[in-house]
Amino acid sequence: MNSVITIGREFGSGGREIGRLLAEKFGIPFYDKKLLEESSKNSGICEELFVRHDESISNSFIFSLVMGTYPISADGRVNPEMPLNQRVFLAQFDTIKKLGQTPCVIVGRCADFILSDRPNIVSVFVTGNMFEKKRRIAERYDIEKDKLDDFIKKTDKRRANYYEYYTDHKWGKAGNYNICLNSSLVGIGGAVEIIAEYVLKKEEYSRAAK
Repeated sequence: MNSVITIGREFGSGGREIGRLLAEKFGIPFYDKKLLEESSKNSGICEELFVRHDESISNSFIFSLVMGTYPISADGRVNPEMPLNQRVFLAQFDTIKKLGQTPCVIVGRCADFILSDRPNIVSVFVTGNMFEKKRRIAERYDIEKDKLDDFIKKTDKRRANYYEYYTDHKWGKAGNYNICLNSSLVGIGGAVEIIAEYVLKKEEYSRAAK
């Protein structure tokens, strides 16, 4: 298996767990919160700042990043005079680019768009029914039941704003991903099997087409 799998997900859909299980199944690295740690390590910027800006809008300049025209200093490093939020995003952008050079699973953070020029990308979006999402979130967070709907909607809105602001693509729109599936209809294990089968079939088809 030589694919990079990116996972976009609605809050509570189990996308993170699906990604982790896919990584275990294929024996490849898994990056979610660990991506923030890697970005901090590579850039020298405090990890707390990555957590603070995680999947939140800071500044719209991703297109210049993709085109390779983002501002750098004379020695090739990120310009230290750039605003902090831009440096944080740029460090994460560069980390995703580097991680995407080898097979792995990356959750969220516009990875599908950032790596869209790679032929070995399999981009996935995971959705779920509200009842199942509320049940899963209630098990993980200490939130009053009557506030779960609002918590889910606000989290998804934040993720959608972040994705759409940086990519100019619609978050969760089927045409922007290779696979969109509802984990509530097939279960976490079923979703893992469906995605894994797609990955292997895509690689098989690519080899045959050469």
